[in-house]
Amino acid sequence: MEEPVTTSAQATALSCLDDIQPSLSAWTRTIFDFGETAWREYQSAAWYVEHLRHEGFSVEEGSGGMPTAFCAHWTNGAGPTIGMYAEYDAVPGNCQDAATVKRPRPGLGAEAGGHTDPHSGLGIASLGGLLAAKAAMQRHGISGTLRFTGEPAEKVRGSKPIHAAKGYYDGLAGMISFHPFYMLPLCNTARWDTHCGSACAMIYRFVCDEPENWVRASDGAPIPQAHSAVRAPGANDALMMMYMASKALRDSMLPHQGGWSISEAILTAGQATADNLPAGLAEIQYMIRVPTLAMAEQVTAVLDRNAEAAAKMSGCRYERHWVSKSRPGLANHVMSGIAFDALATVGPPRWDEAAKAIAREIQVNAGGAATDEPFIAELEQLIAPEEAEAILRRDLPPSQLNSTSDDYTDMSWHTPTARFYVARPALRSENGHAYPSWAMNALGGISATIDPMVTCAAKTIALAALRLLEDKAARDAAMDEFVARTGGGIGGSKWLAPLCDYEPPIHFRWPEYVTTPRGRDWWIPSNPQAA
Repeated sequence: MEEPVTTSAQATALSCLDDIQPSLSAWTRTIFDFGETAWREYQSAAWYVEHLRHEGFSVEEGSGGMPTAFCAHWTNGAGPTIGMYAEYDAVPGNCQDAATVKRPRPGLGAEAGGHTDPHSGLGIASLGGLLAAKAAMQRHGISGTLRFTGEPAEKVRGSKPIHAAKGYYDGLAGMISFHPFYMLPLCNTARWDTHCGSACAMIYRFVCDEPENWVRASDGAPIPQAHSAVRAPGANDALMMMYMASKALRDSMLPHQGGWSISEAILTAGQATADNLPAGLAEIQYMIRVPTLAMAEQVTAVLDRNAEAAAKMSGCRYERHWVSKSRPGLANHVMSGIAFDALATVGPPRWDEAAKAIAREIQVNAGGAATDEPFIAELEQLIAPEEAEAILRRDLPPSQLNSTSDDYTDMSWHTPTARFYVARPALRSENGHAYPSWAMNALGGISATIDPMVTCAAKTIALAALRLLEDKAARDAAMDEFVARTGGGIGGSKWLAPLCDYEPPIHFRWPEYVTTPRGRDWWIPSNPQAA
């Protein structure tokens, strides 16, 4: 097998990343320890903004009307603009320390936020690739611009539909999208034809603000909270009826094919009180992951009917507020090839004996048995995009063009986009033992186990970005394919326009950290006696 050939600029980028690897490791742990969740990533976004400005980038804070989003630029003269991005949102209820035992981060309870995918490594890998590309452009006089967006709330598909609608991905020669692997065969490879599908999320808000209309007035109950008064069911009852009706009708929402899913989360439910008043406010969020926009519209219509009925039965009114509406992904084979060529040049991540010793300790502490090779074999193997595509298609009907969900798809309708995956540490299971989520979360925070992924992805991003900047033929081929697939580019006959027709949903009761006279804690206070 021939050794991969790199340009002088690409060699500079690789050397740069070797030099700053200790910093990448420390930065990954910093974002991991912030553990901030959707729409409330204040420390994480501020950290990125500060570091980008220190590196000479101009930064727009609060881009797209989202307080924890940003858009950064650095230019080295007239030339193509290459896009990269960071995600940094964590997941509520997954607070895990970077340790080999199950325990939350210091001073917090398990209910707090924690990184699962982990986006902490995703964002820093992308930042590393960005900085290395910049260093190579400076040293070798490569003209062009780097655009780096901060993308909050990916777990609810939040920022990218909004950024797309407001033009933040327009004018790019290409976008490089990286994600830690989360399913086989999409490990150390790039997506080919079957990109992620559509997703939408909405909040149904039930409001009981006219409970007096529930019954006729009575002289025997002159005040609303009188114990002798008939009480309107209220918002909690509406939410529960919505929840149960939607569960009961789920099998009738869509055909039993297409790999679709619906999940829900209760954001607000009444008030903690013993008074004899109906709950005035309750909110439930639904997330719909489907291959097509038509399927999303069908599910939304059912949920709307359920909400209307639940509100009428409980003396409430309802409101529907969009959290996200994202499009299915658009393939670009040229971009996939560019990303995979870069990954093949770097090679898959490798885990040393120190990392394996940590993994064995977690295997035992998580109820399993230590193995000589604690990680699954696929972590250190490459798989060509076409081969991964063939395996992925085995379980999909021919008519299904998209599968799973992620909002990078909105970028793909504005610029040629590559989506690639690098292995994150995943434990080998003996005798069918299922490892708990804390074990995976811990592996994403311990430097020895997550650094190989971050370094590999950063190098891949840097090489792919420089390929687009230096190789006009490859850049033009990617754009030609984009124009062909969209029927003429942005606004073309086969182009899907942005779906975002709503304001950023930042004003809801999203889980977050709060500061009170008792100190800083999760909004559900930790219970020190439970430790």
